[in-house]
Amino acid sequence: MNPFNHDHPPADAPLLNVQVDGVWMQFPKGLNAVEAARRAAKFIPHYCYHPKLSISGNCRMCLIELGMPKLNAERKPVLAADGKPEISWMPRPQIGCATLVAEGMGIRTESPMVDECRKGVMEFLLINHPLDCPICDQAGECKLQEYSVQYGNEGSRFTDDKVKKPKRVDIGERIVLDDERCIMCSRCIRFSKELVDDDVLGFIDRGSHTTLAVHPGKRLDNNYSLNTVDICPVGALTSKDFRFQMRVWFLKETKSICTGCATGCNTLIGSRENLVYRQTPRENEAVNSQWMCDQGRLGFHYIHNPERLTEPVAKVGHGKLPTPWAELIPRLAAQLRGLKPSQIAIVASGRLTNEEAFLLAEIRQILGGDAVLADIVPRQGEADGILRSADLNPNSRGLELFGLSDQGRTLGQIRHGIDTGRIEALLVLHENLLAEAGWPLSTVQNVKLLVVQSILPCPTSELADFLLPGASFAEKRGSMINGAGRLQRLNKAIAIPSQAMDDWQILLQLKAALGGGNGLHTIEEVFKTMAEATPAFAGLSLSKIGDLGVDLKDKLSTRSIQPSPLATI
Repeated sequence: MNPFNHDHPPADAPLLNVQVDGVWMQFPKGLNAVEAARRAAKFIPHYCYHPKLSISGNCRMCLIELGMPKLNAERKPVLAADGKPEISWMPRPQIGCATLVAEGMGIRTESPMVDECRKGVMEFLLINHPLDCPICDQAGECKLQEYSVQYGNEGSRFTDDKVKKPKRVDIGERIVLDDERCIMCSRCIRFSKELVDDDVLGFIDRGSHTTLAVHPGKRLDNNYSLNTVDICPVGALTSKDFRFQMRVWFLKETKSICTGCATGCNTLIGSRENLVYRQTPRENEAVNSQWMCDQGRLGFHYIHNPERLTEPVAKVGHGKLPTPWAELIPRLAAQLRGLKPSQIAIVASGRLTNEEAFLLAEIRQILGGDAVLADIVPRQGEADGILRSADLNPNSRGLELFGLSDQGRTLGQIRHGIDTGRIEALLVLHENLLAEAGWPLSTVQNVKLLVVQSILPCPTSELADFLLPGASFAEKRGSMINGAGRLQRLNKAIAIPSQAMDDWQILLQLKAALGGGNGLHTIEEVFKTMAEATPAFAGLSLSKIGDLGVDLKDKLSTRSIQPSPLATI
């Protein structure tokens, strides 16, 4: 485990009696004063301290008044009338981040001395800081702004010229440094060294002109570099992707999960007017702690591709025409009903939600059950030992649970069936068979009835007889099971464009047209029906999954269960 996990001491740590602002409480041994105050519903401002990083103690913003039990001549605590030790207060402040709680300790988070010290620290931090809040990406999330309101002075006594430091420095593929804003908290340095093992950042020119810089011959290009933007408290490190794009107070933040791999990092989707502007990590100690990789974080831009599929299309004669859903779905169902089960196959996707997989499995049962071959296209990458999983499908476990995945082993049979003419109809959901499954063009062209459900055009969709435009992860609500067997929830952040439709609604309408009935009207009803038919989901609902998910690994097959990546972070 991360040795610097300061906010979670060992579960068996002994409890110590500590006085916080006059109230005696108990805290586990190993907790520092900042975290102890947090548990006591008191706030100690800080910049350099981060619960997942080592202690540097260089910003001095977390100064507190500290005391220890007053001792008598026998070196035993002097007790007050309430039976608690009397506190002997130290004459000078201490930094809370590097102060561990001890038996009988007293902490004052607010006092005239503490207030005066914090105002002095704020004055020093603001001496050379530029007044560029109107153009700073951090505005609205800036700790310097927030603390200056409570602890800052109305004016500045500094009359000399400010120290000018480098601006718009390209230090990485995705990072721009505005060093004039840096308050030298060193969070970014410690994160890169301790959590990513990429010791690339450091301070140079110690003194009034101290500057953050990359080591000679290196760049901040690791796959977790944008986490330094998240933890930078003042906007010195900025994301090239988000820089000058949108004011954060205009963004609507939606709790969701990353669909870039099987880890399923918890995220916040920042959107405005049906456009996604950024995706940032959301804390979940059971999945991703407070981090996520850059690859997953930036993997949303395809949603707004100008070539996005937005209207259903059906083949008419030798051409293709946009066709209303009310006409297309019955036509498709009629053609599928005219085929034998052995003439139909399904290539699903590990990107489908559990609800979509459940409805697709029911469609498969209506069409002929196991006689209808089905599988997913496996996506394998290289695990990085931090958060990135080797399984690049976010819901392989869900598709396996509903019998739609054989980890790609059935794809060869499906392809052989098409090549020999035995399989005449193929349903493809969110996959490009040519690029991702490696099928030759001749195989796909040999399919007599090709149905493609997707959101972007590709060589497979161009050959489709029926093209069904679906939804992206940011446009749907549903659930997925990550590689460690944790059930997690997607939430809808933006609307589905034009005539495209949510994937579960497409499948529900197709099921109804095939004669499977249609008594479901909401995604919550789909989950309820799925939970009643699936023992692993018994007693659950979408709302009961909660923001942090539910551990299902004891209810699932142990095959393919991956250990949580948090063992390393």
